[in-house]
Amino acid sequence: MTRSADDYDESDVRIRPGRRGSRPRSKDRPAHEEAIPGVVFAVDRGRYRVHVDAGVGGRKALARVVNAMKARELGRKGIVVGDVVDLVGDIGGGPDALARIVRVQPRRSVLRRTADDTDPVERVIVANADQLVVVTALANPEPRPRMIDRCLVAAYDAGMDPLIVLTKADLLAPDDFLAHYAPLEVPVIVTSSVDDFAGLEELMGALHGRVSVLVGHSGVGKSTLVNALVPTALRAVGGVNDVTGRGRHTSSSAIALELPDQSGWVVDTPGVRSFGLAHVDPSRIIHNFPDLEAGTADCPRGCTHDEEECALDAWVASGQAGSAGPSRLESLRRLLRARSTTPDDQ
Repeated sequence: MTRSADDYDESDVRIRPGRRGSRPRSKDRPAHEEAIPGVVFAVDRGRYRVHVDAGVGGRKALARVVNAMKARELGRKGIVVGDVVDLVGDIGGGPDALARIVRVQPRRSVLRRTADDTDPVERVIVANADQLVVVTALANPEPRPRMIDRCLVAAYDAGMDPLIVLTKADLLAPDDFLAHYAPLEVPVIVTSSVDDFAGLEELMGALHGRVSVLVGHSGVGKSTLVNALVPTALRAVGGVNDVTGRGRHTSSSAIALELPDQSGWVVDTPGVRSFGLAHVDPSRIIHNFPDLEAGTADCPRGCTHDEEECALDAWVASGQAGSAGPSRLESLRRLLRARSTTPDDQ
């Protein structure tokens, strides 16, 4: 005799009802039309801190911070600092509230790196940033040009504007560094934490109205810089090992911090020892040198722009790239070679 669903009670807890007559599982996903947009500003072990603001997505909502987790339907899709996401569930922003992230909006820029130049796995650092700020000390620790070049390549590949910020100018004059990077025409701001933090006002102007990612070796003064820019940040500050000349890690994960007066955002990232570029297509780098790009029209197919057959040499020699052509070409090729520099050389 077949029993109906109404015949079961709590004593039949171990009995599994037959599939016949059960409701089939739907393949349709909910539209979540009521979802509220927000921006991820911190990630910690599968939990996301999301800033929900009236200015995000054109929705009217009270500015608040929401704790969230990733919805199951997103699968293995990664979510990083800077992502614009859609939230459902408990979005009240209380300490015990937990919302769900059901969508990740398309990213307008992605800064990524690999562990080394042979690693096929890309690691996304931050999404939707406008500017990559490469922070390096003039001394203690000394600048690492290959690392700086690699960061510039990553910025060009991501479609972000590069900016170099020099710290500890009170220890060493920046003249030699500035001369070395002048042909690249990358803006450089020189700072010092003494003398009322020289250069800080100029840096604030460069960050105004933008989302800027700060990247640099440990010990270069990045956390000190962030604390000066955002006094409420209270980022831990470390020193430099007197034996190795390397800094100690003080930041363990990326976090986005809003500048005073809501004039922009800075994303502080952990100090890096290497910046793999296995994901970078060298052909994309040339697009950031418009004065040289036209000269590649006669290059052989598959030209790396750093070989004898490259047409750029004749283009520059003819004067079509202007008086700065030779130094610009050498700087371009320096960046192209950065992809083949082993991490130990950075």
